[in-house]
Amino acid sequence: MNKPLRRIAIFCGVLILALLVRTNYLQYVRADELNGRDENRRVRIERYAHERGNIIVDGKSVTGSVETKGSDFKYKRVWKDGPMWAPVTGYASQAFDATQLEKIEDGILTGNDDQLFFNRTLSMFTGGKKQGGNIVTTLNGAAQKAAFKGLGGRKGAVAALDPQTGAILALVSTPSYDPSVFAGNSDKDSEARQQLLKDKDKPMVNRALRETYPPGSTFKVVTAAAALENGLYTDIDAKTDSPLPWRLPLSTQDLDNEGNIPCKDASLRESLRWSCNSVFGKISDDLGNEKMMDEAEKFGFNKEIFTPVRADASAYPKDNRPQNAMAGIGQASNRATPLQMAMVAAAVANDGKLMQPYMVAERQTPSLDSIYTHEKEQFSQPLSGENAQKLQQMMETVVKNGTGTNALIDGVTVGGKTGTAQHGLNNSEKPYAWFISYAKTDSGSPVAVAVVVEDGQANRDDISGGGLAAPIARAVMKAVIDSKK
Repeated sequence: MNKPLRRIAIFCGVLILALLVRTNYLQYVRADELNGRDENRRVRIERYAHERGNIIVDGKSVTGSVETKGSDFKYKRVWKDGPMWAPVTGYASQAFDATQLEKIEDGILTGNDDQLFFNRTLSMFTGGKKQGGNIVTTLNGAAQKAAFKGLGGRKGAVAALDPQTGAILALVSTPSYDPSVFAGNSDKDSEARQQLLKDKDKPMVNRALRETYPPGSTFKVVTAAAALENGLYTDIDAKTDSPLPWRLPLSTQDLDNEGNIPCKDASLRESLRWSCNSVFGKISDDLGNEKMMDEAEKFGFNKEIFTPVRADASAYPKDNRPQNAMAGIGQASNRATPLQMAMVAAAVANDGKLMQPYMVAERQTPSLDSIYTHEKEQFSQPLSGENAQKLQQMMETVVKNGTGTNALIDGVTVGGKTGTAQHGLNNSEKPYAWFISYAKTDSGSPVAVAVVVEDGQANRDDISGGGLAAPIARAVMKAVIDSKK
């Protein structure tokens, strides 16, 4: 071969090699990135070319798919009782992607997950249409309905757990929204979503998982657990070292109690029954910030919780003495999600063992074969069995003859704690009403609940955890118990 031909051959060989390298780079190195780009419309067309699998509650789907008219996206998502289930499912929109379970479990629901490879291959050979798999949740439909109805038109949230397994039984946030109104990709869908985003009441915020509130006096359950676990007090009926008035450390301000209640040297049981700020503020100060923070973190504070939907981290901060004393009664920089406070109640109810919260019980193929079943796992051990049982006695006293009597259920043992959390600078805004509780039957505790209500319409003097939140918790607990009969 003469020299010019050899050069041309070498040049052509280099071009072919470069083409092969480029092709392999695009197909294998950048494939996922290119598939995920918003500009790649073919991926989105394929995603909505067939009916999406469903999200299941109590054996029935709470979602569905309908054909889209005038669009190259053939199917779009619809929901049954969308506002009630949106805090669980999230949304799946042709124009705005997806959130929560719809996003996390998208591979199963679209049928594109590797776990469904056999089903996709079988469909190719049989000529059957591609189908998505199903997500079976842990949710209890009756409990969800009771929580949603109980909150009504008020701002607030409810989280309910099975203390023995960690299964999420109810997850409600109000005001809510219907994901169906922007599930398509038309101008009308875009306008509906913009209206929701501009709404001052923030209906698209999941208050049960993503909003943190001062937990108020419900946090005194954690402070009591810290006192028992650290040996500060061992007898829940013995007098505590709690003078009245009690002055905040490094301050000229006394820590006041609400109303004329017997808090001087009150026992742990009586202090929780009457919600004595002075007793629990002093306990927090006596233990110190490090021990209080350590106990709070055993309950889940300062950690993001994945259910698998992410819940924002609740906060018990590293702080100075006066702030730590206030944090011990659920104020100052102390912040908690409703899910977190349900975890507190669940750990107490489950004899000190806190289970990992979860809401996906099973993943199914389109033919309803199971490809995943959740196995319960322990999250932590915030307190010993002995101390948990002492705290149960204290919380049950609150409901029997304390501030939580509105949670009583005939024939059922109920433990609880009320809370009315200060809100705004110098308590200038209307407070939040809290209630955390659990119910016990002969077979153990099937449910623990946390309720928070932001009732801007109520008179300030009428806002209390026992008055606003406890009846909602009672309805949720009763729904769970009745559904097991």
